[in-house]
Amino acid sequence: MLTQLRRDHANMARMLHVLQLKQKTLSTGERPNFQLVREVVDYILDYMEGFTQPLERICTEELQQKAPESGDVTERLAKDYRSLRARLKRLSGDIDMILMDAVVPMDRFTDDLKAYLESHRAYLRDEHELLFPLIQEHFDEQDLQRLAESLPEGAAAKLERLQEAYPELYAELREAPEQVT
Repeated sequence: MLTQLRRDHANMARMLHVLQLKQKTLSTGERPNFQLVREVVDYILDYMEGFTQPLERICTEELQQKAPESGDVTERLAKDYRSLRARLKRLSGDIDMILMDAVVPMDRFTDDLKAYLESHRAYLRDEHELLFPLIQEHFDEQDLQRLAESLPEGAAAKLERLQEAYPELYAELREAPEQVT
């Protein structure tokens, strides 16, 4: 399961890299492919709702039973996650407006996108540095297997469907680095 989580982190880092490239395009005053930005944001939102939320809930419940001292870490990650998701929802709304040719201040959108990217990368680092070690320390192989079976399908299957649905996005993802930082 930890291997799957690390793989999912690498895939998310690629998504964030694609968004960062679009944010850099915006910061130079050029207009990126907003449909592609929409596809990435939709994927991340779907992933967060379909995989991250259930994982967080399951791990938090298990960790609080096995290691009550982990409460501070899991509560902070949950709070950071809710904030991150709210930022992404706002960006999603702005993208909708942009795609409908509504007036959206591009400098504000660019700054919001940059702030979101920094926050999401920090969240991934915190999960990697704080949550993963707790899982590794307190969960045995049977716990991990049970958790893996209770989670929805991982990002790998979603990434395969994404490749078919959005070949342009998938091409950019293949070129993106896999670093979490």
